[in-house]
Amino acid sequence: MTTVLIVDDQPMQRFGFRMLLESQDDMELLGEASNGIEAVRMVDRLRPDVVLMDIRMPGLDGIEATRRIVASGDRTRVLILTTFDLDDYAYAGLRAGASGFLVKDALPEELLSGIRAVASGDAVVAPSLTRRLLDAYVDHLPSGDDRSSSEDTRLATLTEREREILTAIGQGWTNTEIAARFHLAESTVKTHVGRILAKTGSRDRVQAVILAYDARLVKPS
Repeated sequence: MTTVLIVDDQPMQRFGFRMLLESQDDMELLGEASNGIEAVRMVDRLRPDVVLMDIRMPGLDGIEATRRIVASGDRTRVLILTTFDLDDYAYAGLRAGASGFLVKDALPEELLSGIRAVASGDAVVAPSLTRRLLDAYVDHLPSGDDRSSSEDTRLATLTEREREILTAIGQGWTNTEIAARFHLAESTVKTHVGRILAKTGSRDRVQAVILAYDARLVKPS
């Protein structure tokens, strides 16, 4: 059973999400919050698996709420819901530790699939969309294009193969594409990805993509 907390300042939006979640046998709605402060408090008390997080809310916005939830070190994962697929705040939300984002007008099955993916530790954002998002907001990346990737201490324990796969992840490749490119079984790629996440301290694939950009393994197109 996947437990979910809805965070949105629009009552009708929360109602729609609630109706959808309550129709699922494998999901349980633990509660609703109308702003970021309520969200942080409720997460601390209820410990949901997934938070559906709106960005624009009065008081504490969804980005800062996400940052605080992630910083708490709890297992709760955040799925950001945004009005536009390249919302100005979406990138900041991912850097704050969100496990992905979806547009609010996504199909019901896409939202449900996204919740299940996040709950299982996967990323929600499609690889191509992740690449487009990061390319669009490259100005937010740390300065110093000439910085060597070897200077990023998070890469120090990676093997050469793991570094290659991290680069491919940053380029938006799926596991299937990576397997074909390096002539590996897809199960082997999944093992490598798991090790990369563990060694670099990345919460999920989205954070690994951000790391690949930060470390200059991947240059913006």
